[in-house]
Amino acid sequence: MAALSICTSVNAEALTNSAFETLGAADVVIVGEQHDNPIHHANQAAIARAIYPSAVVFEMLTAEQAEAGQAAGSSTIAELDAALEWSARGEWPSFHMYYPIFAAAPQARIYGAAVPRDQVRAAIADGAASQFESAAKYGLDMALTTGEQSAREAMQAAAHCNMLPTDTVSGMVEAQRLRDASFAKVTLQALKETGGPVLVITGNGHARTDWGIPTYLRRVAPDAASISVGQLVTGEISPPYDRWIMTRFFDAGKGDPCEVFSSN
Repeated sequence: MAALSICTSVNAEALTNSAFETLGAADVVIVGEQHDNPIHHANQAAIARAIYPSAVVFEMLTAEQAEAGQAAGSSTIAELDAALEWSARGEWPSFHMYYPIFAAAPQARIYGAAVPRDQVRAAIADGAASQFESAAKYGLDMALTTGEQSAREAMQAAAHCNMLPTDTVSGMVEAQRLRDASFAKVTLQALKETGGPVLVITGNGHARTDWGIPTYLRRVAPDAASISVGQLVTGEISPPYDRWIMTRFFDAGKGDPCEVFSSN
């Protein structure tokens, strides 16, 4: 594993484009995003070019989709889109925003870390540990501290426009724990199989150093050097990352996201 002094949230700092290549000293580079912000995907592609990863792990892909994408090789955007069934599934923003990441690292092996929906639903009902084979190893069998539980429930409620039933919010936290642990597990698989560096493409929430993917990497593979990069919009208060990129706000033109809740 690479030897690296990792920053914590105490001495985290902004990251400029000219410093992207310095991230390549880590075994794992986790780069967050706001999913519908093309500026964030352009930065992810630039980081991919800078660090020359041996593997790229996508939150957005299942293992089966990743295998299909790998088989497609260096395809055109239309061919890779079809192989991944990205547009056909309609689960994520336009593939035109994500394709540059694939194109920037044609040498990299593609990994999919998405958790099946039935497992996510089961985690909401029965807890993350019930859906994870190595629950004790990853700490999913342990309750969160009262402070963290409360903070995470508040964030889940806000993310869903405070429209979730009260008894569902704690389950959403469990679903998030399941996904973060699963993303970390696939990341470590990619690191073992390719030697790294491994680039992880995921939402900003999963990239958090206090309770996202990095916490599980530290727990299960403490010798693996990782750096987490958050991408924030101007004026946003930075949650914990090792590095962050401040970008301008991008209006996706979708209007008020809470309307979907209020109209139901």
